[in-house]
Amino acid sequence: MSQYAEPVSMIAMSRLAVLLFAAFALACTPSYKPGLPPGSPFADQSTLAFPQSAATGDVSDHDAWLWFRTNAEEDVRVSWNPDGRIDAASTTVHTSRAQDFTATVHLDGLSPATRYRYRVEVVRGAPTGVDGQFTTAPAPNASTNEVFLWSADIGGQQRCRRDQAGYPIFDVMLKSEPAFVLLLGDLIYSDDRCPSPPNAPGADFVATRLDEYRAKHRYQHEDAALQRLLSAVPVSVMWDDHEVRNNFAGPVEPLMPAGRQALFEFWPIARTGEPTRLYRTIRRGANLQVFILDTRQYRHPNSEKDGPQKSMLGPAQRAWLLEELRRSTATWKVVASSVPLANPKGGTLQLPGNDSWAMGNDGTGFHHELRSIIDALREHRIQNVVWLAGDVHYAQVATFDPDGDGEIDFYEAVAGPLSAAPAKPLPQQPALHPSTLYAEGGFLNFGRATVTPESLRLEIVDEQGVVRFTHTIQPRVGKP
Repeated sequence: MSQYAEPVSMIAMSRLAVLLFAAFALACTPSYKPGLPPGSPFADQSTLAFPQSAATGDVSDHDAWLWFRTNAEEDVRVSWNPDGRIDAASTTVHTSRAQDFTATVHLDGLSPATRYRYRVEVVRGAPTGVDGQFTTAPAPNASTNEVFLWSADIGGQQRCRRDQAGYPIFDVMLKSEPAFVLLLGDLIYSDDRCPSPPNAPGADFVATRLDEYRAKHRYQHEDAALQRLLSAVPVSVMWDDHEVRNNFAGPVEPLMPAGRQALFEFWPIARTGEPTRLYRTIRRGANLQVFILDTRQYRHPNSEKDGPQKSMLGPAQRAWLLEELRRSTATWKVVASSVPLANPKGGTLQLPGNDSWAMGNDGTGFHHELRSIIDALREHRIQNVVWLAGDVHYAQVATFDPDGDGEIDFYEAVAGPLSAAPAKPLPQQPALHPSTLYAEGGFLNFGRATVTPESLRLEIVDEQGVVRFTHTIQPRVGKP
């Protein structure tokens, strides 16, 4: 302690200066808060070193992928352990500017149906970090009940992060306590602006370069509600068109490599050994297997005439899907497609043609390939297939009877948007004999699925948490 005491007036002035500095610092601090779920067991902490918090994705019964981003080049220690255990596995990774300071760490050798806690912290100086948790999938032979969610379309048509509220629908989703969440594309709207006000600043531009695509993803991850969801619940993500530009087709799209790189950098996506592959499958116990399709990277231009040579999936992915479905022993086989099956979706003057699987009025679309997939499912007697989709900005649940024999062959459930301009439902294309069980637009929403050995319940839930529709399906056994 100093031997000299300050006069009272000097002390007061010093305190005033401290208060003014603190007020200035608070005003300059981003409005997001640490990515902790309500009621989290983890202590509140500063996340200045990790402004986008952390997330886990593609969690199986034995591994998980952990994502985070630092503010600058850092050595980062990642540790994880089963809930209730003190000893933890750990590894150290280095973040660099080359990947925009992002990192995705593979956590392997995990136990099935086990909750894990993790901590991500900088190595240098005083430890600063973020905490989170995830639960691994049940073992492939374990029959359990699970709840999962799906939706799409975040920040479109200027419905971006509001200055104070952000994306509140993610807090509503968290209240369902899902085992995992499927986000089926349009995770950013690279080709749309987010003017401020009323939106939080940082995304009022159209992205056409890698640094701009990265900035759009950073903007989304800075949302406090999304951080709370991602820190508590694993996600599995897929892109649609707005991660690059509206209605793009990969092989002829010069902007695709930049958009794809930013997608890999900013989401916890399992690496398959093929550097750019996005399609994959995740087994969730005896009752559920999810097949996540990439409907963009390999597709032919929408404007091409439909026929045997036109493909949305590409030959390798189509063969993979049919083989994996044929081999699957799961009761429920959920196929996640970013675009719907029978909902015509017109293109623009720059990118004409039908953007969904359905046959358009001009004969374009991808109906021929879809029909070949459905015929193969029937040939191999693959039952209890449910398709999930987003993209069209309204909710819909339908049955399909493609051969017209009066028996339901499969279901499709469409959800969204999470935060984009809601649309009005359109009539489905009749070629596959769909029957609409529910269709409603004009509101933000997500889908909720409850999987049991005896049933699959599909629900559409709005942004207030109100269930707008429910339908329960019993599995079929024996020959179709």
